Amino acid sequence: MNILISGIAGHMGAEIAKLAQAGFAGANLVCGVDVNAQGECFGVPAYKSFSDVKESVDCIIDFSNHAATKALTEYAVSNNIPLVVATTGQTDEELEMINAASGQIPLFFAANYSMGVTLLINLAKQAAAVMKDAEIEIVEAHHDRKADAPSGTALAIAKGIQQVRPEAEIVCGRSGQCKRTPNEIGISAVRLGNIVGEHEVLIGTQNEIITLKHSAQSRSMFAEGALSAAAFLVKQPKG
Repeated sequence: MNILISGIAGHMGAEIAKLAQAGFAGANLVCGVDVNAQGECFGVPAYKSFSDVKESVDCIIDFSNHAATKALTEYAVSNNIPLVVATTGQTDEELEMINAASGQIPLFFAANYSMGVTLLINLAKQAAAVMKDAEIEIVEAHHDRKADAPSGTALAIAKGIQQVRPEAEIVCGRSGQCKRTPNEIGISAVRLGNIVGEHEVLIGTQNEIITLKHSAQSRSMFAEGALSAAAFLVKQPKG
């Protein structure tokens, strides 16, 4: 399975490259694309543009920036290459590009590639359904280099809760003199140091609070999830 990493010069690009070169999930790193590319990364060609790619690629894994969505999806679709999108922060227009591409190529798009986060979302949904009158707040923390806030994972948790509380409104940040409303799902974002990723869901009434928390200890778990998704996609029918 020949892999192209979009965002190969970034922190997650390095994690995926390390695992791919070790053969995780049958991966073989052949090249990368990154606006900060210097000609080579991790012993393979690294291009500034998808139009420069010469290698035969079986799957693309994207951990770059949402601004690359147009070039990324156009290249994947025009070359009929399965695509794993692990970047967050897309605009509505960019999300539509991803949705359109998914109708033409095998595509996997998730806010978080951790099994633990998937479990956290399911537990939060269960608690929100059982404690119908409880208030819900989400607090997420990431390193100071993360551009989007709130995180895609925090939004995925909130949208998961909305599946069991369709009347709930997602409120990002809190300021001013306005009281919280009963149907809010509040999200607060922290950007500090080198935090890999933390997501905490607080579900509380006037008498008790349940806290659900996931802490990422290493970026390698996201890389493992993305490569596993790639291995799944390459087995799917194209077109």
